[in-house]
Amino acid sequence: MTAVGTMRVAVLRRAGDVVTQRRAVPRPGAGEVLVKVAAVGVCGSDTHYFDHGRIGRFVVDQPLVLGHEASGVIVELGPGVTGRQIGDRVSIEPGRPDFTCEQCLAGRYNLCPEMRFFATPPVDGAFAELVVVHQAMAHVVPDSVSDEAAALLEPLSVAVWACGKGAVGAGSRVLVTGAGAIGLLCVQVARALGATLIAVSDVNPARLAAASELGATDVIDARTAKLSELDWSPTVLLECSGHPPVVAEGIRALAPAGRAVLVGMGGDELPLPLSYVQEHEIEVTGTFRYANTWPTAIALVATGRVDLDRLVTSRHGLEQAPDALTAGRQDPAAIKAIVRPGS
Repeated sequence: MTAVGTMRVAVLRRAGDVVTQRRAVPRPGAGEVLVKVAAVGVCGSDTHYFDHGRIGRFVVDQPLVLGHEASGVIVELGPGVTGRQIGDRVSIEPGRPDFTCEQCLAGRYNLCPEMRFFATPPVDGAFAELVVVHQAMAHVVPDSVSDEAAALLEPLSVAVWACGKGAVGAGSRVLVTGAGAIGLLCVQVARALGATLIAVSDVNPARLAAASELGATDVIDARTAKLSELDWSPTVLLECSGHPPVVAEGIRALAPAGRAVLVGMGGDELPLPLSYVQEHEIEVTGTFRYANTWPTAIALVATGRVDLDRLVTSRHGLEQAPDALTAGRQDPAAIKAIVRPGS
């Protein structure tokens, strides 16, 4: 099958301005596949670009297609593609490293300096009917994984990577600060990896209720309680809020030799409780996306260890992309909005 003609895309022209346009269907090159997009999750970065037109040094100074949490069906193969077939259902890993630099060759392709990542200016994303992906980044999923869950393997990969950086395993005691989609996925991954105690803090009662449903053993309403009130000491902090005071409070809650994994994106700088870090030999690390996580993420979902469909709280057609991007502001119980370009 060869896709021809034009397709619909939702384009961010400037902050607060998303319109549906028609563009030429892209052609897959050597080693690439053309994917008909089935579902796209809305990420906080998409919302931030919509609200502000920039994230740090990445500025929307020309029309940009948002969306990087995507799934679909392969409809065309480029020259030299092996191991993929037309009709394969795939989850899209939305980065394109150069595959040859020092970081790529060391297996850390998430740190590739030449990475081209969906919906990061100037690279277009997946709020489109069709996208081109390198075959290595089109991961085949089993029929037991829904289209929406296949799209959400991307944020699940963030959680898998974060838990790996924190060395979460059997017997771990985990504190998750921030119960957004990533925080709730960290809860599920930590539980699947054998964590025995999992506490979650947030200011949103609906999300705390979801955390309890998905495996948290303790929830902390940050409006009325402090992390220090936990009656056990976490060995791992998965910090998903990005708020500097929460980062510091979470680090201070850690047991000696604990590990703090900074997942949420906050300001460029934050105060670090250095004396506590030094006196208790706390390990502090950042995370940047993920590498080689899709096989684990697919297995977690296919075996029922992680429930991604539970996170979906609204669905929108391509023309309703602005509604999807603001769903979190409209509904305090919202977790994950999905755009379905074919609707």
